[in-house]
Amino acid sequence: MIRFYSTLSVLAATFLMAQAATAEEVSLAVAANFTAPMQKIASEFEKDTGHKVTLAFGATGKFYAQITNGAPFEVFLSADDETPAKLENEAQAVKGTRFTYAIGKLVLWSAAPGYVDSQGDVLAKGNFRHIALANPKTAPYGAAAMETLKAMGLADKVQARVVQGENITQTHQFVSTGNAELGFVALSQVFKDGTLTGGSAWIVPARHYSPIRQDAVLLNKGRNNPGAVALIGYLKGEKARGIIRSFGYEL
Repeated sequence: MIRFYSTLSVLAATFLMAQAATAEEVSLAVAANFTAPMQKIASEFEKDTGHKVTLAFGATGKFYAQITNGAPFEVFLSADDETPAKLENEAQAVKGTRFTYAIGKLVLWSAAPGYVDSQGDVLAKGNFRHIALANPKTAPYGAAAMETLKAMGLADKVQARVVQGENITQTHQFVSTGNAELGFVALSQVFKDGTLTGGSAWIVPARHYSPIRQDAVLLNKGRNNPGAVALIGYLKGEKARGIIRSFGYEL
């Protein structure tokens, strides 16, 4: 019996050593709106595969500039579908690896309970000093926020009160700290498993803005990294998809 357990220990150690020998480090550029889901997915990916993940979160437009200037990212999870396609067309990404990993939703949110009504009428009433939104030039959720304001005929009315975040994370911080009474953020930042995590919110009807199709792509620097290739496949699996759904994204 002692010999049996000893053999098992040797086999387990051998397996762990083999796994460690083949484990790779993967560098990801991830759209800021996808921070919480990706942190959870990365944790599960590391446990399931042995590969290690380094995450950088930010605005899609800024990541594009960094990637085209040689930043060492191997996988890119964008907040739109245009930027990955552009990288692919410019031979910065591996053709055939691009796919939509999530479809985002925009929400008007306030950290104060009862402040934002269920129809978004608070926007027309204008009883606020500041409204936050992400930079529409670099952040797709910011562009969607501007589309929404224009569709509602309110863009000019609220322009002087806009506080602009560098990305959707900073925009959320403006609202959560009270520097802006309300703001447009990603649904995933304030909802979990279909429940509002705090404050008050209006989920903006999809008719007010263009679909936020979020694409992922394998970048050239990750072409020969088994960990990067494995991550692209993992994002398409049921475990990752379940996590993505739980944060309010559509697939």
